[in-house]
Order: sequence, then C-alpha cells, then structure tokens
Amino acid sequence: MKRVEIYTDGACSGNPGVGGWGSILIYKGVEKIISGGEALTTNNRMELTAIIKALEALKEPCEVRVYSDSQYAVDAIMKGWLTYWMSHGWRTKSKDDVKNVDLWEKLVDLMSKHQVTFIKVKGHSDNENNNRCDEIARDEIAKIQKSSI
Repeated sequence: MKRVEIYTDGACSGNPGVGGWGSILIYKGVEKIISGGEALTTNNRMELTAIIKALEALKEPCEVRVYSDSQYAVDAIMKGWLTYWMSHGWRTKSKDDVKNVDLWEKLVDLMSKHQVTFIKVKGHSDNENNNRCDEIARDEIAKIQKSSI
C-alpha cells in the first residue's frame, strides 16, 4: 500500500467570513499542492475541507498520515467524538446537533477507503509544511477578496 503524507490548513477572514484551505500531498518525495476557498464559511469548515480534498485527490487506497493544526478535526477523531456523534444520530453529548455534518460524513466515507492516521501539529510554529499550507489558504482568501472588489 502506498504511503502518503498530507499537510493541511484552513483559514478564515472573519468567522464566518471569506475562507481558504490548502493541502500538500507528499508521495516518495514528490509534492502536489491543492487549494481552494469559499466566499462565506467558517474556519472549521475550511480545516475539514482541506483534509477532505486531500483524501479525495488520492487515486487508490493508501496509508495516509494527515498533519493538521486543527484541534477541532484531530480531537474529533482521536478522542472518539466522531464515533460518538455517529452512534448518537449526529448529536453531541449535550444533545446539540453536530455542526458540519455534511463534511464529517464525507470524511468518514473517505477514511473508510484509506488507512488514515492523524497527527496534531502546533499551528504557526516550526512545522514548515503546516506553515506553507497556512500561506496557501491565506492566498486563497486574498484571491476571493480581490475578485469581489
């Protein structure tokens, strides 16, 4: 099974506001950069979208390590929140509706096709690829803001 490293980040100017995401996929030292954005979204939606789009870019089942600075995304998976939400009809322990269910469902589907490990990285620190993803996401925000002038 092919091993792929994925670095992701999402950003928002205002929350909600203009958002962007960026992902770097690395396979055998070769990088593929993908990115995008939305005119009205949230930071958490952009963080999840970066992960989803990266996994969608894989053409076959892979062993994947996803590096993200999103506590929301990583904790939901690593701390079992996602499993709990699914088994309780997409409700939190406090019986509230889970936000971003559309994205969580896509992520669950994609994770079923790959062996995915999530690694939490500290944002805006010494992880070069995470910092690059942040720049890519912010560039997407700037493009959208510029095009709406």
